[in-house]
Amino acid sequence: MKQISGGVTAPMGFTASGVHCGVKKGKGDGNQPARSGMPEVLADKKDLALIVSEQPCAAAAVYTMNRVKAAPIYVTMDHLENGEAQAIVANSGNANACAPNSHEHAEEMCVLAAQATGLKPEDFVVASTGVIGQELNIDAIGKGLPQAAAALSKDGSDAAANAIMTTDTVKKELAFTCSIGGKTVTLGAIAKGSGMIHPNMGTMLCFITTDCAITQELLADALHEIVPRTFNRVTVDGDTSTNDMCVVLANAMAGNPLIEWKDDGYTVFVKTLRHLCEQLSRAIAADGEGASKLITCTVQGARSEESAERLAKAVVGSPLVKAAMFGADANWGRVLCAMGYSKAPFRPEYVDISFSSAVGEILVCKQGAGVDFDEESAKSILSQDEVVITVALSEGEDSATCWGCDLTYDYVKINGDYRT
Repeated sequence: MKQISGGVTAPMGFTASGVHCGVKKGKGDGNQPARSGMPEVLADKKDLALIVSEQPCAAAAVYTMNRVKAAPIYVTMDHLENGEAQAIVANSGNANACAPNSHEHAEEMCVLAAQATGLKPEDFVVASTGVIGQELNIDAIGKGLPQAAAALSKDGSDAAANAIMTTDTVKKELAFTCSIGGKTVTLGAIAKGSGMIHPNMGTMLCFITTDCAITQELLADALHEIVPRTFNRVTVDGDTSTNDMCVVLANAMAGNPLIEWKDDGYTVFVKTLRHLCEQLSRAIAADGEGASKLITCTVQGARSEESAERLAKAVVGSPLVKAAMFGADANWGRVLCAMGYSKAPFRPEYVDISFSSAVGEILVCKQGAGVDFDEESAKSILSQDEVVITVALSEGEDSATCWGCDLTYDYVKINGDYRT
């Protein structure tokens, strides 16, 4: 496995683009609230992305588990019933959810994209992200799609990654190569996610491309195996969005032997896909709205992976733990408290808790009780960009890791005026 540049256009046969079409009207319009540290790269407010494969692709997707789903989710579900797709069209600035004419506009996006690219409407995955409840400016998208189609290129992943951002402060773009059957196979991805993020598809859009030759059934198996252990282990604020979607397209252009069994080739593919999704999960958690640090919680020695995951999710999702991490306060009692209401079985008297970061590690709780530790050392450890909370249960052999971020003043500021 090797990391390379290129994002969604790194695999053979994929091009992408991102343009400004007018769904986002400019700074202060409510579509993208001002945020401290917002990079200049967002100045042109790109809001329309295209990703196109030269060849039809095996396709698989996972969607939000929120009962309220945006129209693009339902349209994409319909288009992927046959397990195939060839392109993705996505906008930011408007979620096209619970809004007038939302389903019609989602369908129209695919029609307009097809007209601009020469494909068929049903060849498209369609996605939207942004404000809920406001009618989508479909006229702006219609005018922007020919421009986006003309801009499609092998260097277009960066523009596409920027075009799907809302309150994100940094783009999420990755690519890795691996060897399958003597051929180099590439996986690339772009993602967005910053707020309204909680397990069961943390609020995000993620588009994954690969030139691997793999059956649709095994592609779907791989995605459904990995999402619960990566994206579903991210939480920023406890809210599950209406628009979450993770889609993978595989065009088979790498020329590797077709993966049609869960053999060594499948194992390599799954390992690479999981690493890709795990890195994106960390990036989404680290870029949580208003966040100043990434919080990683690993629960070890659990009775089952499910129990470990539930405990770790409770810890990174606790507002009090998140606030303590923001203040660099080694308040380990909040960690134990969050574990206690997680409904996962464990024995408090067996629990050890430690905090660590790039500058060191400190034990703060042993066998369910506090231990003497140096407060200044603890504060230094908790003041770093990533803090790791390690919980040892000594009850079994299973473990799980979940990711979150601290809770800062800026989170309230961002979400207090997100719409207005």
